[in-house]
Amino acid sequence: MKRPFSLILALVICLFAFPSVQAESKKEAGKRYVIIHADDAGMSHSVNLGTIEGMKKGVVSSASIMVPCPWFKEFADFAKKNPELDYGIHLTLNSEWKNYRWGPVASRDQVPSLIDQENYLWDNVGQVMQHVNVKDAEKELRAQIQRAKKFGVPLSHLDTHMGAVVSRPDLLEMYVNLGIEYQLPVLFVANLDPKKYGLIAEKGKELKVVLEKNGLPVLDDLVQFYGEPDYEKRKNTYLETLRNLKPGVTQIIIHCGIHNQELQNITNSSSRRDGDRRVFTDPKVMKEIDDLGIEVITWKQFHDMARTKVAAAE
Repeated sequence: MKRPFSLILALVICLFAFPSVQAESKKEAGKRYVIIHADDAGMSHSVNLGTIEGMKKGVVSSASIMVPCPWFKEFADFAKKNPELDYGIHLTLNSEWKNYRWGPVASRDQVPSLIDQENYLWDNVGQVMQHVNVKDAEKELRAQIQRAKKFGVPLSHLDTHMGAVVSRPDLLEMYVNLGIEYQLPVLFVANLDPKKYGLIAEKGKELKVVLEKNGLPVLDDLVQFYGEPDYEKRKNTYLETLRNLKPGVTQIIIHCGIHNQELQNITNSSSRRDGDRRVFTDPKVMKEIDDLGIEVITWKQFHDMARTKVAAAE
């Protein structure tokens, strides 16, 4: 009698459990996650202060560091002392400001195609696309990753400053391979529009499969907003973006800073960076995110989600 009773009991449990499993699966499928990500840490002291405030007092869940920049060490020290937070490397192949510039981490004679006539990294992405040799780029990006590790930064992911590392198919493939080698997720978006991105979108389809096979996550959507300097309009744009998030994992890229003389001397985006800091440390904005049922996650959590998915499929 024990064996039939056990089978009947197991069947009853399965029948009752199956609908709840289905319901849970549907619930998860419709879940909205967001990574609120601050770019450009290490760029300047004022950017470091704004980014740290966003992570400590606000809802900024992740940041990435520009290793070649003069204020890298300050932020690296913060990261080492606060390993519970989430940090990536903002892989950098260009130096865009007029009077505040930086060169490569690798020795200049080892990466000659990366530098301009003034011995700095190229000014813009178009110049990177035109001049940079992929082997030189790989040497430099490895040097940036290794420098961050040497300074004790607990790394969670890799991404790209101004998209320079994803501007050509060969650079994109090298970037993905670095992520796989270091077992660090890379900023990568599913289903790029081929009309807009051409060969990059075509290469992206191939590389998306490679990333997922290696347990590295791929974003469902990516949002960034430069535009409006007016604070209230800027805040309303972010709130509207949050209200309209699609199911899946979206990253919102922001740039935090303090609107002071240092940052004003570097960039005309100073007030916008200050606005991003203020928006994502605003208790009303944080409450709105919670009320919308959106879960704010880190790249570490996103990576764990991907690994769990791979393990479940095996």
